[in-house]
Amino acid sequence: MARAKRAIRRKRGVVGRIVAFFLKAVVVFVLGSLLWVAAYRFLPPPFTFTMAGDLLAGRSVTKDWMSLDDIDRDMARAVIAAEDARFCSHHGFDVDAIAQAMQQNARGGRIRGGSTISQQTAKNAFLWQGGGYFRKGLEAWFTLLIELVWGKPRIMEVYLNIAETGIGTYGVNAGAQRYFKKDASSLTSQQAARIAAVLPLPKRREAIAPSGFTRRYGASIQRRMRSVDAGCL
Repeated sequence: MARAKRAIRRKRGVVGRIVAFFLKAVVVFVLGSLLWVAAYRFLPPPFTFTMAGDLLAGRSVTKDWMSLDDIDRDMARAVIAAEDARFCSHHGFDVDAIAQAMQQNARGGRIRGGSTISQQTAKNAFLWQGGGYFRKGLEAWFTLLIELVWGKPRIMEVYLNIAETGIGTYGVNAGAQRYFKKDASSLTSQQAARIAAVLPLPKRREAIAPSGFTRRYGASIQRRMRSVDAGCL
């Protein structure tokens, strides 16, 4: 009987240590992610996992940070029109867009995403590309944090500066220099729309002299820019 009690106590001790370890890991993760997000509230993200992927593939990385106040206003309107029409009204997640994407994907054909600019910013700044439920869960966590800690203007500023705009090119300022030989402070509405049209597939699309779908998509974005709500910026 005494031996059985000792075995039970040992088992409980092992389980307790495992539970304590996981609780400590959760606390470390929560505090670490909060500090990380708080730091990026004021500091430009110096590097991302996507940039690391380019370097590992033997490609160079070009980026040139520009504040939101200096980026042409049409650029923010263009990415809202292209990527997230409800950017100023949602709190990180567009439930209607996610539901529509799920319905369309269930019907087959071209896969449609339902990610908001906030979700894409969280992924680009803190995580890696690719799917999977684990990464999606982390993306949701970081999306909640940046909505709470950063606010819409900072989310847009970080997004416009770290989104991939071409092979090895990051941010709309570097993209504007690559495609139009000018910085992002003086883009035309057409130029802004063409950069926004590249964002879904930056390694396969070019903003300068686009043809086919990219040209048509850019023209569609330019038309929709006129009715974009960018009041939160």
